[in-house]
Amino acid sequence: MSDNGDRSNGHENSDSKSPWHERVLAKFGLSRKKSIRTDLAEVLAETPDPKAQTAPEFTPAEQTMLQNVLALRERRVADVMIARAEMIAVKQDIPIGQLLQTFARAGHSRLVVYGETLDEPTGMVHIRDLVSYLTAQAAAAQSGKRTRTRRKFDPKSIDLAQPLSDTKITRRILYVPPSMPIVDLLVKMQATRIHLALVIDEYGGTDGLVSIEDIVEEIVGDIEDEHDDQESRIVALGDGSFLADARASLTETMAAVGEGFDVGASADEVDTLGGLLVTLAARVPIRNEILRGPGEFDFEIIDADPRRVKRVRIFRRPPDPPKRERKRKPKAPAETASAQPAETEPAGPADMDNRNASG
Repeated sequence: MSDNGDRSNGHENSDSKSPWHERVLAKFGLSRKKSIRTDLAEVLAETPDPKAQTAPEFTPAEQTMLQNVLALRERRVADVMIARAEMIAVKQDIPIGQLLQTFARAGHSRLVVYGETLDEPTGMVHIRDLVSYLTAQAAAAQSGKRTRTRRKFDPKSIDLAQPLSDTKITRRILYVPPSMPIVDLLVKMQATRIHLALVIDEYGGTDGLVSIEDIVEEIVGDIEDEHDDQESRIVALGDGSFLADARASLTETMAAVGEGFDVGASADEVDTLGGLLVTLAARVPIRNEILRGPGEFDFEIIDADPRRVKRVRIFRRPPDPPKRERKRKPKAPAETASAQPAETEPAGPADMDNRNASG
C-alpha cells in the first residue's frame, strides 16, 4: 500500500512540475513531445558558458558540422550546384592531347563530355581513365617491337590526335533536377558510385553541375587540396580600390571591402557579385562600363563577354563638389535711380527767362 501511495504521489508530483498547458493537452491526449532533432538543434544553438567548470558537450568543429548536418534537410541541388556558365566541359571529339591540356588548366579530375552543345551531354571522362588509356597504348606499342632489352615509356608512340570518342573511356553521368534534396543525391551517388551529376532544367537543358565534393563541403566546410588556388577572388589595390572576380559571393565581397558596401535587399535575390552587376544594370554590362554601386562605391567592368561579367574593379565614388550659393547681384545705379521718384527742384531765374521767351 505504501509503495503504491509513494508511486502515486511521485506521479502527481512529476505532473505538478510540468507546465500547465502541457497538463491540459495531456488530459485531451494532445501532448506533444519534442523530437530528438529539435532537442539537438536547441543544444547546438546554446552558447557555451566560459565560466562553466565542465567541458562543453561538443567542440566548435563538431558543433558546426552537426548544425550543417541538420540543415541538409532544407538544402536542394540548386543551392550547391555550379552554374552552367562556370562549367568546364569538353566535346566528345576533342583530341586526347588537347584533353590533357584541359585537365591541366581545369584542375579537376572529372570533366563533362557533350556533343554539339552542353544541352547534349554524353557522359564524363575521368583523368585516371585517360592516364590508364595512354599507358596501355604506350605499352602496346612497345610490346610490338622485338627487342631483348625492356624499353622505357615512350610518349612519342601515343597518338595525341586521336579523338576522345575513339578511346571508349567516357563514363555514365547522373541527371538530376534542381529541386532534388542533396541528401537524396548523396545517397544516389553512393549507390551508383557515380560522383558527378548534371542538373537538368524543366526543358531538358543543362542548368549546372554537382559533384560529391560539393555536397560533402556543405557538412565539413571547404575542402582544399594541394592543387587548389590559394589566391583570393578579391584583391585590394594600392589606391584603395579592389579587383574582384565576378564569381565572388556577396558575403565575401562585403567582408573584403568593409563598411559602406551594403547591398541591402539584393543579397536575397542574387548570390554573386556578377549577379549583382546584372541586376543593377538590368542586362549584362559591357567592358569599361561604369555602374553606380551601393553606398559610396561604384563598379568598373574590367572584363566581360556577351554572357557574363568576369572581372570588376570596386572603387569609392569621388565626392560631389560642394554646391555654391548664388549671390544676389546688387542692382545697377540706373535701376536704383529709376526706381526712386524724381524730386522737383525750384526753377531758377534762367529758367524763368527761357519760359517767357518761349511763351
